[in-house]
Amino acid sequence: MYAIVEIAGQQFKVQKDQKIFVHRLDAKEGKKVEFNDVLLIDDGKKITLGAPAIEGAKVTAEVNEHIKGDKVIVFRKKRRKGYRKKNGHRQSFTALTIKTIKG
Repeated sequence: MYAIVEIAGQQFKVQKDQKIFVHRLDAKEGKKVEFNDVLLIDDGKKITLGAPAIEGAKVTAEVNEHIKGDKVIVFRKKRRKGYRKKNGHRQSFTALTIKTIKG
């Protein structure tokens, strides 16, 4: 059984006990969060498709930890002009474990 759910503006294909990384959520570590924007549920026999979301369906997840991703270097240069800029960025993520999928 899997579901396609919208979390923090992005769509994820999730299954029970799966670990995913999403953009930082405002939830404390160890707490449970619910997502009601379930777009599709496949239970192996039947596929339920929402328009745009399935009413009454929800995905429950547990917040494992808040982490930062790998550093991304942003380098800008214009040739023959002496223009160079170097900047770095680390994205904040939340690690989730999917607990239940209810249709």
